[in-house]
Amino acid sequence: MRCCNVDDSALELEIKGLIVSALRLEDVSPADIVSDAPIFGGGLALDSIDALELGVALQKKYGVKMTQDPEENKRHFASVRSLAAFVASHQDQKG
Repeated sequence: MRCCNVDDSALELEIKGLIVSALRLEDVSPADIVSDAPIFGGGLALDSIDALELGVALQKKYGVKMTQDPEENKRHFASVRSLAAFVASHQDQKG
């Protein structure tokens, strides 16, 4: 995997770190995660339990809540970049 893009936002880098720590990914560093690559079904090999754990971690850290719409959640969890956009939009609504 390649290292961080120079245009990775600070929020994307923070979320990459959260993914690694919350899911206890021992062989992965935040720099290994590509912002626009799929989180699930890709190189990280995450499953539905990981999705739940990541959702809880995002809620604790950023106060975001997943919706009842599975398709919408799928879009939010598509990549680190889409998660960062979701968190940022939530923060904008609160701010």
